[in-house]
Amino acid sequence: MGWRLRAGATAVTVVALLGGYLVADAHDVVPGMLTLAPAPPAPAPFPTPPGAMLGPEPAPILRTLPDDAPVPSASDVGALVADLAGDARLGPHVGALVVDAATGDTLGAADANAGFTPASTQKVLTAVAALQELGPDRTLDTKAVLDGDRLVLVGGGDMLLAAGAGDPDAVNGRAGLGDLAAQAAARITVSGKTQVRLAVEDTLFTGPAVAPAVPEDEVTLGFVAPVASLAVNVAMLGEGSWGPRAPDPALAAAQAFAQELATRGVTVTGSIVRASEPSRGRVVGQVSSASIGEISGWAMQYSDNTITEVLGRLVAIETGRPGSNEGATQAVRSVVESLGVDLAGAVLVDCSGLGRGSRLTPRQLADTLRLTTDPAHPHLRDAAVDLAVGALSGTLASRFGGENPARGLVRAKTGSLPGVVGLAGMVVTADDRLLVFALQADQIESGATVGARMIFDAFVGRLATLRA
Repeated sequence: MGWRLRAGATAVTVVALLGGYLVADAHDVVPGMLTLAPAPPAPAPFPTPPGAMLGPEPAPILRTLPDDAPVPSASDVGALVADLAGDARLGPHVGALVVDAATGDTLGAADANAGFTPASTQKVLTAVAALQELGPDRTLDTKAVLDGDRLVLVGGGDMLLAAGAGDPDAVNGRAGLGDLAAQAAARITVSGKTQVRLAVEDTLFTGPAVAPAVPEDEVTLGFVAPVASLAVNVAMLGEGSWGPRAPDPALAAAQAFAQELATRGVTVTGSIVRASEPSRGRVVGQVSSASIGEISGWAMQYSDNTITEVLGRLVAIETGRPGSNEGATQAVRSVVESLGVDLAGAVLVDCSGLGRGSRLTPRQLADTLRLTTDPAHPHLRDAAVDLAVGALSGTLASRFGGENPARGLVRAKTGSLPGVVGLAGMVVTADDRLLVFALQADQIESGATVGARMIFDAFVGRLATLRA
């Protein structure tokens, strides 16, 4: 019985200790679940954050042009146009047209239906055709396709690739070969491979890579690059916005891609060759360009000949034509005509206006520009909004300065070739009426083109001061 007495004593001791602990727990002396403290107050209801409340209606920062703004008189505009056409400093062949943007009514004209060398004002037609046929939201994809141990770099028309990482805020360099290489290398090395053979697929466009009408010396100077289905920085070989270009833009891009692969543990063996996209290959990477709306705007802002030629060839392919210079000029003409512009007598030898031999009238340019301001064609608006702004951006950044009344109020596409000056765009009058104008002179004396640009700028400045 001794063990029973000891067990009983132990149980009494445990109960005593447990009871003491519970008492201590209740008085919050030791940690535990019991307490004699009063219950905490009920929590306040969850507050409604100010951000969850509807804010005020957004107010426009810039006012829109009134629909009932008065139109300047045709006599006032006509007098300005007559003075411009009679200015001997512009040479013997001057054309000008000013129309009301809303109605299309002619306010002033001089040789408005005569053919002139358009130079880069011709880019307006290509931009409109691209926006109409491709759509402003389309992007251009560059792919990496793996077939066994061969990796094929497939171009989709993006000649604005970055050599390394892409920049989501840029147009030139939105898609990067470094990003494409990172995607491809991750999928290649996961299977244990560290070496590939590299090929480039560059068959999107056909025919001569540069329009035959472009002088060879201007190709050498880098005013245009050979059109290719992919390139880094429009095939520029150095820094800056113009200069020598890679003679084979697609191959140069493939070489940059190989370097990016190497930094990610994938070595390219052998020489880079050309090959078709493998039908049974596996896409191991893809990057996308800026939108067509952004690309066309960039080309207009900086008057980039190469990208404009790319856009023209993409329009050709979209309309079922070969992606050649001939297919592109036919397609651009056809699309613009389908929008209601009469291009009778027009000649397009390329899509950028750099080639020699194109002919357009001031009326054809103005009619094309009016499409971009027409509410019935909202998808064409980028072509108007992205024109260079006087004294502010693009090719007009250094023009319309000083006291010119049109500074900040004019958007236009410039045109310049030896002996040729053009300016086509839109300007707001002192009464807030939007006017469309097209100015052309193509027999200017050597050395006088800078002065001709100043004369055109002064004319547009006078349009900006007009009141009804």
